[in-house]
Amino acid sequence: MLTPGTTSRPPEPGTLLAFDFGTRRIGVALGNRVVRVAHPLTTIEIEANAQRFAAIAALIDEWRPERLLVGRPVHMDGAMHEMTARADRFARQLEGRFGVPVTQVDERCTTQAAQAMLGEAGGAGRAGRSQRDAVAAQLMLQSYFDAAIEPLDNL
Repeated sequence: MLTPGTTSRPPEPGTLLAFDFGTRRIGVALGNRVVRVAHPLTTIEIEANAQRFAAIAALIDEWRPERLLVGRPVHMDGAMHEMTARADRFARQLEGRFGVPVTQVDERCTTQAAQAMLGEAGGAGRAGRSQRDAVAAQLMLQSYFDAAIEPLDNL
């Protein structure tokens, strides 16, 4: 397993991991900047910080991303709130622990959009919560890819 601050192999070109940070769950998505497609990967449902970062370390070791994205929650008018500061701290911790560049992206409405998508597909309710956070991370990452006007070769 990857220990914080080390990498066992070089990054996989084009691979990005995105995190939809929450105090109870962290949704994770995987994408590739070459094909610009994001997929829900998993949801980390661990509240203990050390175990959370161990799970993240395992994902980083498995997928070897060249960059991490962290959703930055803000109010609809762009104003920050308590979760904004927590997500900012999480982003700094990821970069400091793993040495992988981190970009923060706007995540307004991703959780609601993910919930609506899952509801339409029959995956709403209690069982869908875990999927919801991974799908929210997917939507955030896909939005990042879709917003890029220039090729993402020079992240």
